[in-house]
Amino acid sequence: MYLRYTSFGWIYISPEDDCDAIVDAMLETEYSEEFCIAEGFDPEFTARLMEAGFLVMSVNIGDEDKPRYIMLPKLHLERSALFFENLHIKKSIRRFLGRYELRADAEFDRIIDRCVEKHDSDWLSPPLIDCIKKIRRSALENAAFKIAPHAYPASFGLYRDGKLAAGEFGVVCGSVYTSYSGFYEEDNAGTVQMILTARYLQKHGFYFYDLGMPMDYKTALGAEDISPDAFVQLFRG
Repeated sequence: MYLRYTSFGWIYISPEDDCDAIVDAMLETEYSEEFCIAEGFDPEFTARLMEAGFLVMSVNIGDEDKPRYIMLPKLHLERSALFFENLHIKKSIRRFLGRYELRADAEFDRIIDRCVEKHDSDWLSPPLIDCIKKIRRSALENAAFKIAPHAYPASFGLYRDGKLAAGEFGVVCGSVYTSYSGFYEEDNAGTVQMILTARYLQKHGFYFYDLGMPMDYKTALGAEDISPDAFVQLFRG
């Protein structure tokens, strides 16, 4: 596989490339960066990046009044993976679990838009959000929330008395669900949402809960940090 690099050393990926082969080459050459640069926001190409194991992000390299967005596929140098048998629920949180109802894929657009509002995130740029929504609309013709061979943007919402208390969106690919971003509206709701999401995924036959970047609160739930090689092997099943 012939790799192309930018002037500052990041791999450049185009729609003509084999995304799986790019990942293989990154692992073989021990690529030391987490990010690559990819061309455009084409839904079919973006879905193939997701299916190769990239977490797809973006950034504005232009001005605030004259934005210019580029896509940044990310393959973490360490990946946080929650294997369901390792799920840890603190005693202090157990009493909150029964207060809420988890719904899979009930309000995708509302949840992804709320993630953007809540975090004012640079990486969830308008063209990336539009691209993710297009992939989802296309996938909806053939899929519901379930294990699927092709990338399928999905969401989880946590409700208390019918009111949205927390949520997250991510991408289903094969038997892995990758979390992209989440939010909560009240204390403890975010943790409850992740716990109930993990239980839902386990019940529906998923392999593991891909939590992306390692963070302390993920480790507290039982997630472990795995290498890119281990992640790709598990992701491909």
